[in-house]
Amino acid sequence: MSTKLLDLEIMSNQQIEAEMGERIRRRRLDMNISQTELARRAGVARRTITSVEHGEGCSLQTLIALVRALRALEWIDQFLPDPGISPMALLLQENKVKYRVKRRKHAGQPKKTVGEWKWGDEQ
Repeated sequence: MSTKLLDLEIMSNQQIEAEMGERIRRRRLDMNISQTELARRAGVARRTITSVEHGEGCSLQTLIALVRALRALEWIDQFLPDPGISPMALLLQENKVKYRVKRRKHAGQPKKTVGEWKWGDEQ
């Protein structure tokens, strides 16, 4: 584990909010855009940007809008990666036994009537 991850584990929620606000501020500055421009791109008030950057928090919808405006949606995937299929579900899928195979109907072939069947015909 990285040192930063260990630090996050012992930080309070307020400290993590402040860290996230700082990261958003650094991303904005790296992109060389003002708070006003980020607010316009995200569809929020400039005061919201100031609040977030000072660690005062925001709604999840606002956070998503900011991350999108900062072209950093990959952060969300890093923050909450797709867990994939659970080991138990995978085990159940592997152990599922098929008792019969469904026969596929071939398009364009007419159905046989009772009188047309002969010994040796495939069903």
